[in-house]
Amino acid sequence: MANYRNLLVAIDPNQDDQPALRRAVYIVQRNGGRIKAFLPIYDLSYDMTTLLSPEERNAMRKGVISQRKVWIKQQAHYYLEAGIDIEIKVIWHNKPYEAIIQEVVADKHDLLLKMAHQNDRFDAMIFTPLDWHLLRKCPCPVWMVKDKEWPNDGAIVVAVNLSNEESYHEKLNIKLIKETKNISHRIVKSPHIHLVSAYPVAPINIAIELPDFNPNIYNQALRGQHLIAMKKLRQKFTIDEKDTHVVEGPVEKIIPEICDELHAGIVVLGILGRTGISAAFLGNTAEQIIDKLKCDLLAIKPDGFVCPINPANGPIK
Repeated sequence: MANYRNLLVAIDPNQDDQPALRRAVYIVQRNGGRIKAFLPIYDLSYDMTTLLSPEERNAMRKGVISQRKVWIKQQAHYYLEAGIDIEIKVIWHNKPYEAIIQEVVADKHDLLLKMAHQNDRFDAMIFTPLDWHLLRKCPCPVWMVKDKEWPNDGAIVVAVNLSNEESYHEKLNIKLIKETKNISHRIVKSPHIHLVSAYPVAPINIAIELPDFNPNIYNQALRGQHLIAMKKLRQKFTIDEKDTHVVEGPVEKIIPEICDELHAGIVVLGILGRTGISAAFLGNTAEQIIDKLKCDLLAIKPDGFVCPINPANGPIK
């Protein structure tokens, strides 16, 4: 179980306000620990120019890094003056997600925080390619922060998968709830933990192809299976029945809707971290949910997750 005391904040280089740093300070003030404000930067023009010697290019890179450190210190000066332990680190690296994950691994950070930009029209979060790389590949939990005040009496929602198709779902569900209780006790101080699961309706084409197939009986049996699994899960963690939700419908629709109804401050979900062909063709259910969320997100990998980024290939500093 993570302590959430060694935090890495991925600084957004394109804006002055840093909600992820603000959330990290919120966590440290309640839980203790330290923060590293981290920014990988790169400008191809500094490396491509033939008018400068290698020494001059290196000096220019160091100048840019120094300027960015000063800029981050300005963003953090209220926190620093208040005595919050914040280390500022800027490096030269042409692949931000690799640099961030390498830093997580090298310094054994137990939580990565990053801002997710907001779609003002729909009040939902917009996830960039950098966000998706971090969600899929970062070995520690990733807290995606929305630029929004924490809701008063906001709930914590745990998206659980009660399908019995894959054995790893049960282990991941247990890990998610343990981590959520840990967060609730140490950081968020919220007594409202809700477990949410969705199950699909019977596909119409099955009823057409199999005349004897009764979709109502199938749906009732599937709901019963999910209710039994949910009861077992809530009893294991002494969660009240009224705080559990088993709903028929697409999971990518149901989870965000329940989060809205409960005025959730954060939703906790497991992400398998598929990459390459499997991600392209199979997709990740978690990622379909993420696209529609309007609150903070904490994405947690299953035990045994292997980070695809080689930490040995360090960045240029």
